[in-house]
Amino acid sequence: MGKARADHPADKPPVTSCLLSAAFFGALGSSFLYGYNLSVVNAPAQYIKDFNNRTWMERYGEPIGAETTTLLWSITVSIFAIGGLLGALSVSLIIKLLGRKGTLLLNNVFALAAALLLTLGERAKSFEMLIVGRLIIGVDSGIALSALPMYLGEISPKHIRGFIGQFNSILICLGVFTGQVLGLPELLGQETRWNYLFTFLALPAALQMCVLPFLPESPRFLLMERRDEAGAERAFQRFLGKEDVSQELEEVHAEARAQENLHTVSVLQLLRNPAVRWQLITVIITMACYQLCGLNAIWYYTNGILREAGFPENILPYITLSTGIIETLAAIISGLVIERIGRKPLLIFGFSAMAVFFSLLTLCLNLQESATWMPYLSFVCILAVIASFCSGPGGIPFILTGELFEQSYRPAAFMIAGIVNWLSNFAVGLLFPFIQETLQSFAFLVFVVVCTLGAIYLYIVLPETKNKTFMDISQSFAKINKIPEPSPARETELVLSVKSDSNGKVPDADMESSF
Repeated sequence: MGKARADHPADKPPVTSCLLSAAFFGALGSSFLYGYNLSVVNAPAQYIKDFNNRTWMERYGEPIGAETTTLLWSITVSIFAIGGLLGALSVSLIIKLLGRKGTLLLNNVFALAAALLLTLGERAKSFEMLIVGRLIIGVDSGIALSALPMYLGEISPKHIRGFIGQFNSILICLGVFTGQVLGLPELLGQETRWNYLFTFLALPAALQMCVLPFLPESPRFLLMERRDEAGAERAFQRFLGKEDVSQELEEVHAEARAQENLHTVSVLQLLRNPAVRWQLITVIITMACYQLCGLNAIWYYTNGILREAGFPENILPYITLSTGIIETLAAIISGLVIERIGRKPLLIFGFSAMAVFFSLLTLCLNLQESATWMPYLSFVCILAVIASFCSGPGGIPFILTGELFEQSYRPAAFMIAGIVNWLSNFAVGLLFPFIQETLQSFAFLVFVVVCTLGAIYLYIVLPETKNKTFMDISQSFAKINKIPEPSPARETELVLSVKSDSNGKVPDADMESSF
């Protein structure tokens, strides 16, 4: 029976409604809000500046200075990244105390508090409330971008772990698109309605709070960190839609026995451990490239290129919607093909394609005046850059962070990845205007270099992780980390230790593990 199951690939566990619900609602109250907050401030930018000016005038009886206007607006936008960094720094402790699902649920408190402050800031005539609200929603995003990928990676069977993990990326793109749509003048992008753009933050958070409590916690967390075997068994049963989950429990026990330290390690311990050195380097480089590859900078040029093409100012918001549509479609397609193509090829393709289209965009920008159709070609290059990013680099770095580390290392790894992510985000926002001023239309060549180096590194170092257990992935790095792989005798010892933990049940050697 076990042999038949292993040889029959069609007999993999189906994708259950419980698993899909956890992925969708987990991402809805987490990564969706992150994406929404990336785009939501664009439409009401001028209205917020006008509000700051009026408030300053009422308080101090004189108009606000131009430099102060710029400073207030810059703080309102950039403090989101500072909040994200604070969230990333705190996530390891919160996850240890509350678990993966508990952290996601607690995080909704930040979203609701931010929605309240941002909505009422205008009525209270307080631009400080807007700044604090943006800081708090940044904290929410910093926690979400660590806790959600961890949760999704641990609840997913290995044959669809990439597909489920891509819900993070898809909902980020959907959040960006939703922010663009709601910011249209016909909807909430008006002077009398712009604060309701921030009221919307409460809706996804409320939906998650209504659904997620009824879904299971990560079974790996329950078994390895809470020692709750009965709870882990029930969680596996619901996520996999089957009664007999002894095979999955046995695999988690084997992973537990293989780890020298079952206790959650600190960031310092992770940094010092040579057994995970190249996993850590890979995550740091991949996450840095995720932010430094230039996608955030592309928004600086989009409207300018559209104006050069002769599009009237009043229709620019509608044309810009195409970027959100392309982003979302590319993320969905990536989620559908990731288990067939693999993580490594999609990442390398994405970064390589971005390098090509950034090069073409640079050429087009320098030939803008040579032909009337050149600005249109520039805009096509922008759409191609966005599609290339979302085909792999836009979501897979978060999946890899969960896959490259075993249970005890994972919270610290996500904390480091989050710090790199938000610091890189802040660096792009801070430095790109100076790069643009210095290099003008050649500014994108900086990102060509980053994307090319990222693709080369991943080609040389990263092993493919699709359809592999967490132990298999760790062993893939054993040679480069100069750590000896487990001997056959050691593997036999692990199996026997699992046997003693499984009420006398011996793992069927012919059965392929689902996790």
